[in-house]
Amino acid sequence: MPKVSLKLEIAGRTYPISVLETEQEKVYQAANTLNEAIKSLKKQYAVNDLQDLMAMASLQLILKAEQNHQAVLNSIENNLEALEKSFSSR
Repeated sequence: MPKVSLKLEIAGRTYPISVLETEQEKVYQAANTLNEAIKSLKKQYAVNDLQDLMAMASLQLILKAEQNHQAVLNSIENNLEALEKSFSSR
């Protein structure tokens, strides 16, 4: 699968990165999400140090991703239990 070279701007700095062509849009979306989180934290806490903002935003996004992951796992587990009950009642 071909790779593409991107230049991502995160917190006002440019980062070169090579990704699979199929993941290009996801990488742009992730950078945009991180920039939005940094912007929001900057307004919320009046913090100007970009390293602090990036660390705080990254932590927030990781925690949110873990919560979403757990919610999906719980949903799958509930669906499997419902299927099991459905089959065992036949």
